[in-house]
Amino acid sequence: MKISREVKTAILVISGIVLFIYLFNYLKGENLLDSSRTYYTVYDNVEGLAPSTPVTINGFSVGKVQDISFTDDGSGKLLVKLLVDNDFKFSKNSKAQLYDLGLIGGKGVAIIPAFDNAEIAKSGSYLESSVKGGLSELVNQRLTPLQEKIETMMVSADSLLSNLNDVFDEEAKANLRGSIAGLNQTISSFKSTSETINKLLKDNQESLNSTLANAENLTNNLSKITDSVADANLGATLKNLQQTVNGLNSVLASIDNGEGTIGKLLKDDALYKNLEGASKEMELLLLDIKLHPARYRRILSKKEIPYQAPTEEQMN
Repeated sequence: MKISREVKTAILVISGIVLFIYLFNYLKGENLLDSSRTYYTVYDNVEGLAPSTPVTINGFSVGKVQDISFTDDGSGKLLVKLLVDNDFKFSKNSKAQLYDLGLIGGKGVAIIPAFDNAEIAKSGSYLESSVKGGLSELVNQRLTPLQEKIETMMVSADSLLSNLNDVFDEEAKANLRGSIAGLNQTISSFKSTSETINKLLKDNQESLNSTLANAENLTNNLSKITDSVADANLGATLKNLQQTVNGLNSVLASIDNGEGTIGKLLKDDALYKNLEGASKEMELLLLDIKLHPARYRRILSKKEIPYQAPTEEQMN
């Protein structure tokens, strides 16, 4: 059977129309030959989200953004239609999270699946929306407090400079310039003194070397003396000295206990009283010799003269 040219033309036109409709819907995110699932979510601001943007689950692309339009309630919110062409099942409590695709820009939608044993999300269901903070938002969060601190610091610095200008009047500035000039003179003097010291050291290098050599010899001699003292029988000498000290301590302990003649002299009260009485009698004897010297001259003649005690007036 021969097909006429008109039929062929009609078939070609119809095929072209079908292909055009398919490609148009595919570019819109619809696949007419696939049994994909459709989900909806609502955002206050999509921040640059465009149709045909990938929809991911755990980073794996499972579909596309099919359409973005305003809601019918006049609130200005945006209704986003998601086309999922993957058989992965997730709960109706899952979330559709808006996130940054990269540093350059652009937004994507990630389905955060919930595994809470709830009912599986069906095609046409609404998913709860959420927005993940991007890099610019994080930078703004960090820069805003820093900006406030910088502004406060600038105000403080401006106030400080104003106070400094008030403090440093013309007289204070003149004094400050004079102080700096004096400091320069001091530094110059120190530099001159340093040069003089360097010249003095250079001129007396030989004397300094000789002095250092003498100091080294003195150190060596002291080292030799120290070695000699170390080689001497210092331990035996200290041991003998310790024995002597121990003996002296023993003698002192005996004296303190009243032992021996010295101990009895120090500790025996009767001996002290006898010595006191003898001293008193000696005093009386000397007084009697002074008052009656003739009596003691007669002792030599062997003639006994009776003793007479002196009166109180004579004793005084």
